[in-house]
Amino acid sequence: MKNYILAALLVGAAVNLKAQQEISYEVSFPNAVHHEAEISMTIPNVPTNAPLRVRFARSSPGRYATHEFGKNAYRLKAFDANGKALALKQPAGDVFEIAKPSAKVKITYTLFGNWIDGTYAGFDEAHAHMNIPAVFAFPVGMDKRARTVKFNYTGKTDWKVATQLKPLGNGVYHAKDFQYFMDSPIEISAYQAASFEVKNSDGKIQTIHLMAHSDDDEMSVFNYANMLKKVVDEQKAIFGELPNFDFGHYYFLHCVHPSYAGDGMEHRNSTVIVQRTPKIGGNESNLLGTFSHEFFHAWNVERLRPKTLEPFNFTHSNVSDELWFAEGFTQYYGNLTLKRAGFRTLESITRTLNGLVNAVSNSPGAKNFSPVQASRYAVFADAGVAVDQTNQQNIFTSYYTYGAAVALALDLRLRSDFNLSLDDYMKALWKTYGKPEIAYTIPDLEKTLATLTKNPTFATKFFKEFIYSTNKEDYASLLLKAGLVLRKEKAGKAFSGINRWYENEGKLTLPATLVGTPAYAAGLDINDVILKVDGVDIKNAKDFDAALEKHQPGETIDVTFSRKGVERTTKLTLIENPTLELLPIENTGATLTPAMKTFRDKWLESAVK
Repeated sequence: MKNYILAALLVGAAVNLKAQQEISYEVSFPNAVHHEAEISMTIPNVPTNAPLRVRFARSSPGRYATHEFGKNAYRLKAFDANGKALALKQPAGDVFEIAKPSAKVKITYTLFGNWIDGTYAGFDEAHAHMNIPAVFAFPVGMDKRARTVKFNYTGKTDWKVATQLKPLGNGVYHAKDFQYFMDSPIEISAYQAASFEVKNSDGKIQTIHLMAHSDDDEMSVFNYANMLKKVVDEQKAIFGELPNFDFGHYYFLHCVHPSYAGDGMEHRNSTVIVQRTPKIGGNESNLLGTFSHEFFHAWNVERLRPKTLEPFNFTHSNVSDELWFAEGFTQYYGNLTLKRAGFRTLESITRTLNGLVNAVSNSPGAKNFSPVQASRYAVFADAGVAVDQTNQQNIFTSYYTYGAAVALALDLRLRSDFNLSLDDYMKALWKTYGKPEIAYTIPDLEKTLATLTKNPTFATKFFKEFIYSTNKEDYASLLLKAGLVLRKEKAGKAFSGINRWYENEGKLTLPATLVGTPAYAAGLDINDVILKVDGVDIKNAKDFDAALEKHQPGETIDVTFSRKGVERTTKLTLIENPTLELLPIENTGATLTPAMKTFRDKWLESAVK
């Protein structure tokens, strides 16, 4: 009995000590009409032998560029346990310091938020929409401490809280540590909820929730949740199981309104999806793509996670070599599972795949920079802000598109040469790295491919040629095995490299020209105004296209243009239009063979048993 009593006392002491370490926040919205929230943070057991630093984040989970969240915080003050003001210094724009802190410190501030997406925060009379890094200051060096947050929304009787944070009751929510807290978005509104249960491979029931803040009736939300279940089932079939969500729940926090910024942002047990449509009803098919992509992240990124993002650093941009896999393979499966679930036709998935192949075949970024290099550029491209012009169109192909094209190539190659599939590869990675949550490196991805195929030579060659360098697979021959024909869309037609224009008051102005195109080689550049082609006046895009139709690839035309008010002439040598099209073979007049149909069906049809 004495041992039981001692054990109980020790457990109680540990729980009490943990509670004494918790950093607690309170949030209220007395001026929501003007997009303000009032926030307080109380830090107990502060070491008094050194200055206390409190700061705001500069980056956010799912984002890779920096975002200066501290810019929207003001009226920041500090107090001791008795309410006495403490002196604050500001050594950096988003960092505050108390030189001589008390053992308990309370920080208060006002936060402005009026941008509804997955990265920032928004407060108004309809809801409070919060990405944690955009809202909450934090003490430096206390990452292991638990957090609690309490919300006060007096007068908003229809508001409810939706979040993956653990509810403790009385409007209080809990996170076990700093990393979990920062990865837990919050939506407070009069949302409508629809849920469904999924039985996992271990027999445990997991509940998926759709929390829809939209102008929809209850039945529309319910029907949409049923559509989501089909997507969830298809993705579960790929890995063989759902992740074990913390507390057995996963939440789609869905905000819909034409005025919102739009976004999709994955988190460990939830995802924020903001879409710019009037409502869900009538737009279901168009909205599903974001849901499919973000839910796939519950495996790929949230648990099957690159070592370069572990632990996530909230004070600067996070560079990763693996976004071609983390985001690109997710992009591929986001579209593929919609086809398997019956929400995309053969024609629509073919158009999507055609876009991937065109991007890696014809964009200068993919021709000159590898998937790894594209991934590293995310710190500048991922919602990053630049007031100066960049050369992004010539040096960067999105790691979403690039990686999805790599996924397509690997899937078809595994199916063609090894009687395997990318599903098998993802399942193998899940079992080795994702489920046990062991962060991976690119060599780990290569090693798993070698083990799966029992062919290390193939794995080494694939990564050397298509991941670390700029070579491209033979998409035409691979796609033909599925009865899909890849060919020139405008074979024999002349191409100038100018296919986007700015037309205004009879002036045809160029955007940035792309490396490798005739326009670039001719010295034409951004903001040049096209005046004449072979002496014929050009007033609009139709005039230019008409002039081009008179010529063949290999011919040279005279282009007169104005640059900063000075008239110039250059010679432009046309090439054959490189744009590709992808068509089901039966749409070209040829025959879909039984072997092609079998290959296609195994690839694109439902994987749910």
